[in-house]
Amino acid sequence: MAVKIRLKRMGAKKSPFYRIVVADARAPRDGRSIETIGTYNPVSQPAEVKINEELALKWLQDGAKPSDTVRNLFSKEGILEKFHNAKYSK
Repeated sequence: MAVKIRLKRMGAKKSPFYRIVVADARAPRDGRSIETIGTYNPVSQPAEVKINEELALKWLQDGAKPSDTVRNLFSKEGILEKFHNAKYSK
């Protein structure tokens, strides 16, 4: 099963709020997810991002592929750097 880390849209019309979820790649965008690992609110100033680092690193190590937007969020939070260091420091 191909697993992706991506955004699941929540919130009202014209005021989006996203959950960062781990889901099967074949599932629809707002469909069933395996686990919720964080939230992203682009409406607030500045944009609010909350990510459970331990869960994110666990899923990355298990082979989950982040979407482009989630990759950017992880990069800003420093999660991708930690993953890279853990992966290549043998």
